[in-house]
Amino acid sequence: MPSCRLRIDDLEAGVPAGTTIFEAAEALGVRVPTSCQKQGKCRECLVEIEDGGGLLSAREPQESHLDERFRLSCRARLVGPGQVSVHTMRRGRLRIEESSSGLERAARAARGPRFTRDGELLLRAGREVGRIASAPLGLAMDLGTTTVVLRLEDLESGSRLATLSFENPQRFGGSDVMSRIRYDGDHRGRLLQRVLLGYLGRAIDELPGDRAAIVEVVVAGNTTMRDLLFGLDVDSIGQLPYRSRTEHELHAGLRRTTSLDVDAARLRLGLHPAARVYGLPLVSSHVGADAAACLLAAGIADREAVSACMDIGTNTEVFIGNRDRILAASCPAGPAFEGGGVLCGVPGLDGAIERVTLGPNGVPAYRVIGGRPPIGVCGSGLVDLLGELRRTGLMNAQGRYTHGETSFVLDGDRGIALTEPDINELAQAKGANAAGIRIVAHRFGIELDDVDRFYLAGGFGRHLDVACARRIGLIPDLPDEKIVQVGNAALEGASLVLHSLAERDRLERLVRTVEHVSLESQPDFFDYFVDGCQFEPFGRDG
Repeated sequence: MPSCRLRIDDLEAGVPAGTTIFEAAEALGVRVPTSCQKQGKCRECLVEIEDGGGLLSAREPQESHLDERFRLSCRARLVGPGQVSVHTMRRGRLRIEESSSGLERAARAARGPRFTRDGELLLRAGREVGRIASAPLGLAMDLGTTTVVLRLEDLESGSRLATLSFENPQRFGGSDVMSRIRYDGDHRGRLLQRVLLGYLGRAIDELPGDRAAIVEVVVAGNTTMRDLLFGLDVDSIGQLPYRSRTEHELHAGLRRTTSLDVDAARLRLGLHPAARVYGLPLVSSHVGADAAACLLAAGIADREAVSACMDIGTNTEVFIGNRDRILAASCPAGPAFEGGGVLCGVPGLDGAIERVTLGPNGVPAYRVIGGRPPIGVCGSGLVDLLGELRRTGLMNAQGRYTHGETSFVLDGDRGIALTEPDINELAQAKGANAAGIRIVAHRFGIELDDVDRFYLAGGFGRHLDVACARRIGLIPDLPDEKIVQVGNAALEGASLVLHSLAERDRLERLVRTVEHVSLESQPDFFDYFVDGCQFEPFGRDG
């Protein structure tokens, strides 16, 4: 009889002692990435330990780069008896946000991609660079700290062929950008880049069509994620004035743009021999290429009326402006609303509680992505729960429970509960976001109530219950008609650039006009942050 039990992702089975996690995963039909045939060299077969780590074999030298929460599944053996619970970096399909409602630029952008074809001749900006047997394809990528989303598109017809997402496997280096900057500096060999590229290559394999027909990848990502993908030294991003190496070189006159443009072969992606990977330009500091893509997609620079855009995530970007002037800031929110640092928090994947309501006497009801038994609560569910706790008076504005307990149980059978320390993590993330939008509005010279249109970008923003978000002070207390939930604007912006050289050139010019507001240098940031940590509405005070 098996002496050990392994729970991996959503599956569980008994396995003989001495079995590696990788072998057990194969038997269960769970695909674990590897490039080295389980030799411990590629560092890609990562699993995160949820419970039972003490029942695993001792760490081997190939795992020296990992902290105690992570193991290489080909090295870790179950030595039992007992149960070990782990999950892979591909523990299920994440909820993909493809919608881009409310984004006017997407509808009127001129076509004209960098790569075209004349018969079987492949042309780049009109010059022959090779041969191709079918329509050239392109990939738009939203490279986030927590998740990665890919969109495969036909560059001739403009049609979207597929969308795919996965958790960013760099999580073993930390859940936020500063942790990954430190990790990259402390470990040789570009481990973060290598693991990400390995996962990216496998994701491309899963897309329809011939990968050899992919001629361009356009990358929208925050400054750190973008530079890690391209193998740049990110140490300078973690130090004042928090600039990418490309920004320092731009200011020194060594380059004309902060965008990156390299042969795909250099990143070992196995695409068309002439394929290129283009990293969108940065706005400034931690306001990165994903923010630039969002700015392009939202069309803020096209209108006379003042608009605001907020892409809430581990690193939240904020824009306020119009055709005459645009201000931007980066809010170091941390990963709480993406599942990091919260006991019951998980990304938006199957099994995540995405909607919560509280009935009489605080009895909870919830909805789960995929309709399966819950494994935790994703960001939209956390906002719902906080909003409902405030509405029912079960939590005060300081984030303390009023019923004499220190946690609120959503599902006792599965141990899903929100504790006061969890609430404190969420309050700090919320406080950074609220401080950012208020300071930028103040610098622009308006009250938030004067904003004509408030765009909520990103998959998280798309699925927020606006009423709950306003009630807890995550977003300004603006009327419904001013708030536009636009979905993955960063991915949409990357798609615009993929299909149009004109949009690419326009974005290169636009980022040079944006005024960056450094929040940490603002004397009133701490006051705004403390106010923002309160779970109550904000708005007119700007």
